[in-house]
Amino acid sequence: MTDIAIRSMHWSDIPVAAAFERDLFPHDPWTPEQFWSELAGVPATRWYVVAVDGSEVVGYAGLYAIAGSDADVQTVAVRPDSQGSGLGSRLVQELLAEAERRGCHRVFLEVAADNLGAQELYARHGFARISQRRNYYGQGVDGIVMRHGRTS
Repeated sequence: MTDIAIRSMHWSDIPVAAAFERDLFPHDPWTPEQFWSELAGVPATRWYVVAVDGSEVVGYAGLYAIAGSDADVQTVAVRPDSQGSGLGSRLVQELLAEAERRGCHRVFLEVAADNLGAQELYARHGFARISQRRNYYGQGVDGIVMRHGRTS
């Protein structure tokens, strides 16, 4: 893998991101329309980036953040052949840095209970499990709620 660049997500990245969603999150993939809706909130309440290797998108991440409030990780995705390369960590670091720039003291996320790799990734970056949502990702797929930052 060559040097990976991180840049703002463009409207033209939506078809690739939607294809990743179908492959990576088959129980609950985002649609292109959901990506369009999210990008419409940039920069006021949203922040989305893609990781590119040459000209190929190999990952993306998004954040919902209002200055001085809590933030929520909307998504983090890395193409399967790029997983294990540290790219997921880099994307999480980018989201946390943007939350800090916006003055957000806490960052929340939901992750599928059966996605142990993602839970470990988030824990390495200071996220702690705070609750569980039954069937959050569909029948039989619970969501684990995690928080980064101060508790009050």
